[in-house]
Amino acid sequence: MTTRRNFLKTATLASAGLAAGLRANAASGSSSVSAGNKVNLACIGIGNQGEHDIKALDKTGLANVVALCDVDLGAKHTQNMLAKFPKAKQFKDFRQMFDKMGNEIEAVCIAVPDHAHFPISMLAISLGKHVYVEKPMARTFLEAQLMMDAAQKHPKVVTQVGNQGHSDANYFQFKTWVEAGIIKDITKISAHMNNDRRWHKWDTNIYKLPDKEPIPETLDWDTWMGAVPYHEYNSKYHYGDWRCWYDFGMGALGDWGAHIMDTAHEFLQLGLPYEIRPTLTGHNDYFFPTSSTILFRFPARDDMPPVDLTWYDGVNNLPPIPKGYGKSELAEGIPSSGQGEIVASSINPGKIIYGKDLTFKGGSHGSTLSIIPEEKAKDITLPEVPKSSSNHYANFLRACLGKEKTRSPFEIHGTLSQVFSLGVIAQRLNAPLYFDCRLKQITNNPFANAMLTGLPPRKGWEQYYKL
Repeated sequence: MTTRRNFLKTATLASAGLAAGLRANAASGSSSVSAGNKVNLACIGIGNQGEHDIKALDKTGLANVVALCDVDLGAKHTQNMLAKFPKAKQFKDFRQMFDKMGNEIEAVCIAVPDHAHFPISMLAISLGKHVYVEKPMARTFLEAQLMMDAAQKHPKVVTQVGNQGHSDANYFQFKTWVEAGIIKDITKISAHMNNDRRWHKWDTNIYKLPDKEPIPETLDWDTWMGAVPYHEYNSKYHYGDWRCWYDFGMGALGDWGAHIMDTAHEFLQLGLPYEIRPTLTGHNDYFFPTSSTILFRFPARDDMPPVDLTWYDGVNNLPPIPKGYGKSELAEGIPSSGQGEIVASSINPGKIIYGKDLTFKGGSHGSTLSIIPEEKAKDITLPEVPKSSSNHYANFLRACLGKEKTRSPFEIHGTLSQVFSLGVIAQRLNAPLYFDCRLKQITNNPFANAMLTGLPPRKGWEQYYKL
């Protein structure tokens, strides 16, 4: 019987023989040669967000798209990229792609459902391929840890997580304001995303998973599931709906938290929380609640005080709005999630950051902060904020070429991904959690502690936990 204890033991020990076997079946990237001053790029997941990423990477002029891979290859949403890059080789299975043309690939762009980020990233890193993977980095706490460990073991591999605002104005402003002492003595943060989501319209009295439906002819359903235990196909898992289900996605927290909490988490050095406390509406065992208020309590760090960060999602679940907040605005260029949300009329996605002397408000992605009320900012000399040398996609490709360092590598984003995993466990169990940051264990709930690892992988997918 596979227990959490023996699975963890085998998962966290690198298997040199297995890794060598995988490398023998796919040519290493160490001998590949870029086409001029471009990076030979394979794109895995080529519709919707994948299409957006590929276009953005191509627009930099630094990418040479050599392969297109999608489990639903031939479906309507893949046609634009197939037409745009007719010379790129086509695959449904990322494993076959690496096996057949590994020596032609230097980097991968991974834009697939959250549950599939891990195996693709782990195989790519083991083969020496640079990795751009959409946020959130991984679905479980263990997967994020193993991905960070793998990146550390392969220091020549460049990694970047797709929270694109981490290369925009908010990143440089937040960093500069912290260094200048403008942002200091922060004790409380409200992070909020109050747009309508697909699962808000679903029946929260659900008592079983959706019924089996015919698998579309274009879809390789078995590969789509990856390491997750087998589910019968249903259209409510596909085309973006996967984000709604605990088994496949990370809900609004993983989707938007990566665009809202990222700079505060990095530059305030928040690390991992010691307590997570959820308040939920529409809780059920299968998909995410209709609204969630999740308190994350972070300990003091060096000379910085403890921080209570509260996440709010749900259309009517707004955070307290401080006096002088003013108008809620979004920066230009924030992409739609494609789920048809209606932006809440009173407040847009973003954050409110409370310090001892100053309060800040900010939006999502690259939206910059402002001091509220405005009168407080009049007597403050604000430092000049440097401009970005590259957007998030160019930053990744320039790092692959040895010209820059990525701004959201696994070593930076991985811990934030683990924060999301802890929040999702609290949502799923609808229970408070106490977390030992040193041992990386949940101390008050053995069942929740087992969820840090997740269920053992499906047969045939175990090897990615041993790389």
